[in-house]
Amino acid sequence: MTDTTKAPDLAELERRATERGPAYGEGAHIVCDNLVRIYKTDGVEVVALQGLDLLVDPGELVAIVGASGSGKSTLLNILSGLDVPTAGVARVAGSDLLTMAAKERLNFRRHRVGFIWQQTSRNLLPYLTAAQNVELPMRFAGRSRRSRATRAAELLGMLGVGDCAGRRPEELSGGQQQRIAVAVAVANEPKVVLADEPTGELDTATAAEVFGALRQVNEEFGTTTVVVTHDAQVAERVDRTIGIRDGRTSSEVRRRSAEDGTRHVAEYAVLDRAGRVQLPKPFTEALDMRDRVRLDLETDHVGVWPDREETE
Repeated sequence: MTDTTKAPDLAELERRATERGPAYGEGAHIVCDNLVRIYKTDGVEVVALQGLDLLVDPGELVAIVGASGSGKSTLLNILSGLDVPTAGVARVAGSDLLTMAAKERLNFRRHRVGFIWQQTSRNLLPYLTAAQNVELPMRFAGRSRRSRATRAAELLGMLGVGDCAGRRPEELSGGQQQRIAVAVAVANEPKVVLADEPTGELDTATAAEVFGALRQVNEEFGTTTVVVTHDAQVAERVDRTIGIRDGRTSSEVRRRSAEDGTRHVAEYAVLDRAGRVQLPKPFTEALDMRDRVRLDLETDHVGVWPDREETE
């Protein structure tokens, strides 16, 4: 019996792809689709991420906020290549973090992404000077001595710590150390910089200086930057703040500046790829919403109502 099924030609495949529209996350620098991370501790499974969706465009500066245990640090560890997702999709600057081999992961962490820890002591080697710390990742990447020295001097000067080049970390303030850590993170010109509570150990004024360094790197180099923070001052100074709750993205605050200089702020609940929405706790508590809600589809909105059975 002859198989008369004809495979579609290239033009037909392109037509179908166009009809479906762009793939999820196409063009984004960071793509998380139904991301799951499960740990096993003493035989007990802990679900740190429960199907998280996230898109970050090239050149964006975003903040991620959430309560302790919500999954913020787990997400950052996955995006930096320090941890491996259990399931779902995680792509950073075109690299697939789920299928990446060990050698590819090392190359990714060396060239594609920069990381800044909260603890100043974790960012810099204590026996090296500031300039030597900045040069170190470039040395691992195989850059020449002259190129390393020039790049280190430029970065330290740009971030306002050029006079600290010959000092070791113990001779520097916390704010100076973190600004040098920013220079270390961008030394190899990564596509993405990730910062985990970079201002957590600093006073308000110093925290503002460190955040200013992150913003400067973002604006001058176009580096996509994601900052996990509890600092309201940081979260309110970015154009997009993403809230995580119970291992999923739950809310988003967008800010934009109008031509007259006013700042417009809009808060949204996030609708994930599965159609789930996390209602803010103040809303559910105010209306005593539990277990189930009733939905009504209107012409231009969806109504959400408490499930209160009427009794005669």
